[in-house]
Parts: sequence; C-alpha cells; structure tokens
Amino acid sequence: MMILDGKATSKAIQEEIKEIVAIRMASGQKRPHLAAVIVGDNPASRSYVGHKIKACEFVGFDSSLIELPENIRQDELIDEVQALNDDQAIDGFIVQLPLPDHIDAQAVLEAVAPEKDVDGFHPINAGKLSLGIPSYLPATPAGILEMLDRYAIETAGKHAVILGRSSIVGTPMALLLSRNASPGNCTVTICHSRTQNLAEITRTADILIAAIGKPHFVTSDMIKPGAVVIDVGINRIEDSTKKSGFRLTGDVDFDAVVESASAITPVPGGVGPMTIAMLLKNTLQART
Repeated sequence: MMILDGKATSKAIQEEIKEIVAIRMASGQKRPHLAAVIVGDNPASRSYVGHKIKACEFVGFDSSLIELPENIRQDELIDEVQALNDDQAIDGFIVQLPLPDHIDAQAVLEAVAPEKDVDGFHPINAGKLSLGIPSYLPATPAGILEMLDRYAIETAGKHAVILGRSSIVGTPMALLLSRNASPGNCTVTICHSRTQNLAEITRTADILIAAIGKPHFVTSDMIKPGAVVIDVGINRIEDSTKKSGFRLTGDVDFDAVVESASAITPVPGGVGPMTIAMLLKNTLQART
C-alpha cells in the first residue's frame, strides 16, 4: 500500500516553479503576480488563502490580498473584480469561495477575465476543457492528475468512479480522466446524491475519487481490493483533544480503507497541497 504524499509532491513542484522564476528573473523578466480576493472572515477561507500567499512567497511570485467586508454588495464586488482585470501588474487572480449567501458566486466568477482566471472556473475555460483545448485547468482536478502521473499510477483502461458532480471537482475530473491522454483514457462513472446501489458501483472502481463533503462517507465495504483512493474532502469535525477543538478529516474513512487500497491520499496532506501547486502553475502560465 502506497501513501500518495501531496505535501511532498507539491513541494517538489514548487521547487521546479521557483527555479523557472529565478531563471526568468535573471533574464530580466517580470515576477508572476497572483492576487486573491477574500470576502468576510471565514476562518477556513483565510487559512486557505494564507497557504496560497505563503506558497507565492516561496516560489518568488508577487502576491496581493484584497480583503472585503462580509456585507459588500454584489455590484461592488464585481467592480473589485473588474479593477483586477484592468490591472496590468496582476497576471492572475482568484475569488476565494464560498462567498456570502447574498452574492451570486457564478456572476462574480463570470466577471473574471478568462485570461486571468487561474482557478479555471470561467465558462470559457470550462468550455475549452470540455473540448480538449489548452486552458487553465481547475486546480484540484489538475492536482489529482499530476499526482497520478508522478506516482506512475496507470489510468489507461481503468474504471474511475467519482463521487460528486460539482463544476469545481467532479465534472472537470471526469473530463480529464476520460480524455485521450496520459494520465487519462479511463472509463468514468460519476455518482451523486441520486445514484442508486452506490456501494455496488464504487466496488467496481480501480480509481475512486471522493469529493462529496461528507466525513468518513466512504467505508471499507465500498472499496475494491487494490483500488487507488483519492480523498478530496476536507471536513472539520469536533475533537476535544485538539487546541482548536476540531480536526480535519476526509470523505474517506482512512483507517478502515487503508488496508484495502493499493494507494491512498491522506487528509490533510494529500489533495489540498496539490491544489495550491496547480494554482501556482496556472499563474506561471498566465505570466508566459
């Protein structure tokens, strides 16, 4: 059984990006510049953005953090997005999700200029992905693909089952795994809340990707022996032994599944760090 170490893999990718930036700087080119917009005071969002800013510093990117109040109007937020679109110093930027309930997140994401959309969420970039045209890939699916590649996990001809159909993870993941590429060439099944006989389907998966946001949802009886298990979930559950009062856990019951899987990602330290690495990679592409 192999632990797919996203933290170590992300660090290796960041080292590669750092070297590329240093070479470009030595030739007189501009540093890539990533900006992040955060609305309100969501602790998880602040933590995620903090990790992204720290990663920018490590690889030699410039970074900017735009902090906006929880009660900002949607039109005001879109004005902020437009200002970043127009700012020639900014190569790419993200609007950290989730946004407050009174904001239409899709309208905000559509306001981001596609060429600066390093999250890969704009409909133009999503459309390019579906057509196999080069574009910014959503960072989490791209990170999973990169991890499969770097750990030399065979995907061609394999059955991949994805739990979750979100536009951020599930749907683009299905497109990437089914495309004629390496990694890729999987037969893909997407499962969701209306899927019947779920465990019967997951037990046929050579590669199982859990992205549904339910802690410990995937149990040992849902796993085919020898399957590769990718856990996208990041859930907070109460834990009185922790100073914070909680701990992070995935959608997979790791302790129960680890003996059945041939390879598995931990939480934390699996998919999360890979997401940050791919965001940096997209920003480097935006600067090219």
